[in-house]
This record gives sequence, structure tokens and C-alpha cells, in this order.
Amino acid sequence: MSGNESRLQAIYEITNREPSPTTAPESLEKLWATDVFDLPKMQERLPKTVFKSVKKTIQSGEPLDSSIADTVAAAMKDWAMSKGAKFYAHVFYPMTNATAEKHDGFITVQSDGTAISELSGKLLVQGEPDGSSFPNGGIRGTFEARGYTGWDPTSPVYILDTGNGATLCIPTVFISWTGEALDKKVPLLRSIAAMDKAASKLLKQLGHTHIAHVNSSCGAEQEYFLIDANFAAARPDLLLAGRTLFGKPPSKGQQFDDHYFGAIPERVQIYMQDVEERLYRLGIPAKTKHNEVAPGQFEIAPMFESANVASDHQQLLMTILRKTAIKHGLVCLLHEKPFAGVNGSGKHVNWSVGNSTQGNLLDPGDTPHENMQFLLFCGAVIRGVHKYGPLMRAVIATASNDHRLGANEAPPAIMSVYLGSQLEDVFEQIKSGSLTGSQEKGVMDLGVDILPNLSKDAGDRNRTSPFAFTGNRFEFRAVGSGQSVSGPLVALNTMLADSIDWVTNRLEAEMLGGKELNEAAIAVLKEVMDQHGNVVFGGNGYSEEWHRIAVEERGLLNLPPPPMPCPTLQSEPVKDLFCQDWRSNGERAGK
Repeated sequence: MSGNESRLQAIYEITNREPSPTTAPESLEKLWATDVFDLPKMQERLPKTVFKSVKKTIQSGEPLDSSIADTVAAAMKDWAMSKGAKFYAHVFYPMTNATAEKHDGFITVQSDGTAISELSGKLLVQGEPDGSSFPNGGIRGTFEARGYTGWDPTSPVYILDTGNGATLCIPTVFISWTGEALDKKVPLLRSIAAMDKAASKLLKQLGHTHIAHVNSSCGAEQEYFLIDANFAAARPDLLLAGRTLFGKPPSKGQQFDDHYFGAIPERVQIYMQDVEERLYRLGIPAKTKHNEVAPGQFEIAPMFESANVASDHQQLLMTILRKTAIKHGLVCLLHEKPFAGVNGSGKHVNWSVGNSTQGNLLDPGDTPHENMQFLLFCGAVIRGVHKYGPLMRAVIATASNDHRLGANEAPPAIMSVYLGSQLEDVFEQIKSGSLTGSQEKGVMDLGVDILPNLSKDAGDRNRTSPFAFTGNRFEFRAVGSGQSVSGPLVALNTMLADSIDWVTNRLEAEMLGGKELNEAAIAVLKEVMDQHGNVVFGGNGYSEEWHRIAVEERGLLNLPPPPMPCPTLQSEPVKDLFCQDWRSNGERAGK
């Protein structure tokens, strides 16, 4: 069939397609986390002492008590079988941006030939998939094949029902026989531990006595394209590469800006409702959905979760987007640039740090010039981006994402920090040596009596910035739509831990020199701005003038598409960063 004939056939199939069946959505209360073995279900099924022990591990990061593994495993198995599951899988996340899983049955044949269902604590805690056929960065040969999976109790176990059977999915880490991480979860957990250690030390220096576990949080805005499966079937390039490689531009693209936040088409609305119900059953808090800029492009955004859980949920989200699309006669494209001439798709990683006792450590409050705790943590971020900007560029460098960067509202390849006018003014005051105040948030009078006055933020948004402060968090806008968020989170957490450690040491030195806490903090922040303030930029990141100034006057690196950013990962500063002795037992964070 010729290209024209296949297109006509696709149009015929689409115009004669029966509408997708719709059902009234169930209430959130009935749907929420029904397929998750979460704390409420654990409390119902576990002995009180066992439940308390598991809860401490999940919420406070305390070591897992191995003696309770059999009890927990039996409860998990009974719950899973009540949901129709006959298999369990250790789910892990190799360095492929994909999810891997090995399925085993609950079946155990006894000596008398009878079969029973069983899941022992040993099988829950540890598995052994082959480790030779996954990317490892060259640290292992093909003949070195043994790999281990280990249960991560801080990420909830869940049931994944494909319609052809249900499986108990157990989130795990994946390591080699010699202890190297072969996945994205181990480095992420180590980066969180490093940040917790560094942040707790700084909070103690600031006078806090009760300090809960410090964690990073993530809310990733997922963009994607939907096209009819009949059109996709007529395009071998879309089927094989996930993007179009040839063809004419459409007669109507995004020139009229009429798709962005427009009314969601009915067919897409039905698809989105199906996706949301599946996500809610898995405890994934999908919050926002809307049309994106390009025709056929959409976005779904979950609420903030702890970084480790958010990363696992992101992998599930991408899987559900793809699989649900097939059910509705659609194809979900997660390629960063599937079509030329229109916007590509990103995954905006909203990132913050905090705990249950001090709250969000990146919340400036109403008077940021008086909030030394916030300013010190924000200063640590500025130092981290300036010192390790090339690392941030490297962790988002993929062949597909580099098609997207630098145009159509995608950020450029030069890493800079956007603070907004209020915070930029505060840090400029610190740099000049006279911190006197901060711009106040305003109120907009719309000139119509029936309309309420609207509060006005102290700073605008900058969509051309790769790393922008947006009120109480930073938004890493350069991450690709098909990427795992783990790599970017590892980089952000670890470089922040390094910078917090530096800030704490400098603060301690200033105070030993006789300065009071606030005076010492101002001195440290001035040093940050003097040495690293060049990375702060609030203008147009697309302009040729900025590209020239950034490189020639500010000394920032402009790293074009691969392979240019990749050698950064082998640079001495990055090696030193990941090989620091973050943990008290001397284990390297980057091992």
C-alpha cells in the first residue's frame, strides 16, 4: 500500500471509528490506592510491633529489621492473592530509562507432590536476576553476570493488573555481585542520604535541636503527544523511532496558539479519565491535566512526593500512558521531539527539600531578606549550579532531548539559575554588602468592581531558563519527556549536599572568628555571590547576546549536543563529587 493509500485508509478508519465506551468515574475515596499495599493495609494485616517497625523504616529512614521479613512477606502474599495475583515481580530500574521486572509464581511444590502458595521473607528481600545484559558503564564484563535485587521498603508495593492477570510488584534496587549500582534507584537513595546528612548538619548549626529526616521532593510535569493508531501505523518512522524523519509541515501548526489550554477533545478526555483511574488505584496523585502548546500535545502533572517514590511513580506513569493509549486506539509518544516545527515534550522536574520539623527549606516566606535559613539553602543551590552546571547538562543529554533544547519554549544548553526579581534583588544587596529589605508582593486591581483583586507574585516566570525558582521550589525544565527523573534528582541532591557542606563549614569558620550567626551568614552568602553569582540570570535565555555573554564574560559552558556534554561525567570535579565520604561508614556515595 502506497503512502497516500495508507493515509486515506487511516482517515477512513478514524472517521468510521466507534466512540470509546464511557462509564461514570468512581469516587476518589473508592479508587485511591486500592492496588497498593500501603500503611493502612499494613496496619490491618500486620501484628502491631511489626507494623511499627516497618512504619519507622518508611517514614524515618531507620534500618529495616530483617527478623520481620517473613511476617511482612506472608501478609503481602495474602493481600495480593485476594486481588487475583498469582505472581510477584522484583521491579527495578536499570540505566536504560526503562523498567525491568522478573516474574516468579507464588507456587511451591512440597515433597508429597502437593502445591501451596508461598512468599518467604528471603524471597521478598532479595532476588537474583541476570546482571550481564544491562548497561553498567564498563565496570563489568559479560562473564560477570551475577546481579541482586533488594527490596526497597520506602517505595510502596502494588498490584499491576494488565487485564490478563495481576502481579504483585515489589520495587527494588539492583546491584552487582561486587556491590556496584546497576540501576538508578541506588544512586538516588544514596544522594538523598548524602543530602540528609549535610542538611541536618547545617540546621544544627542554625540552632535547631529537633531535626527530622531531610528528604527531597519531586513533582514532575509530564508532557506527551497523542496520535491515532491508524496514522501511526502508516508511518514506519514513528513506529521505529518514535518521531517523524521526513514529510511536509502541517498546514496548521501552533501559529495561532489556540491549542494551549484549549478545551480538551472528548476522545482525549475519555483517555485521560481512564489514565487517572489507573493512577489513583496505584496511589499516584495525578492533579493537573491540560492541552499543551503543540497540536495533539498534552500534559499531566502529579502532586509532590518524596523523590524516591516520585521517581518510581514516574516510571509507572509513562507505562500507563502508553498502555492505556493502545486501549483507546491511540499511540502515546514520549519522544522529546516527535515533530519538527512545533514544541517538543519535556518533563519539568519541580524539586525541593525539607522535613517534618523545619518544613520546606526552600520556602522564602513573606520576608526572604530576614529568612537566613532559606537564604543559606538557596545560596547552596546557586553555588551547586555554578560549580556543577556541566553535570546538570550531562544528565539530561540524550539524542532525542537535544533535538528539543534551545527553541520552542525549551531551555538552552547553558545552565543558569533564574531567581525572580525579588530574590535576585536580595542577593544583589548581599553582594553589595547592604541587605536592607525585599520587594513586597503586590495586589492587582483589575479596574472592575465585580472582580476580586488578585495577588501578584514578587517575580515573573521565565520559560527560557533551564533551572528556575518558582516560589517555593526550583523547576529543572531541561529534562526530557521520556527520561527517568532519577538521574537529574541524583545530580541535584548530590551537588546540593556538597554545597550545603561547604556553606556549613564556612559558616562555622566565620562564627569561630567572632561573628554572630546572622553576620556570619551574610558573609558566607556574599562569598557565594562573589564566586558563583555569574550563574544567576533573569533575561532571555534564547538570545544570541546571552549565549555570547554567558560564555565570554561569565565563563559559563555552552555544551552542544552529544558527545560534548558526556565527558563531563568523567571530569575530576564530578568524580570528586560522587566519591566523597558522605556516609559515616565510609561508603562512597558514587559507588
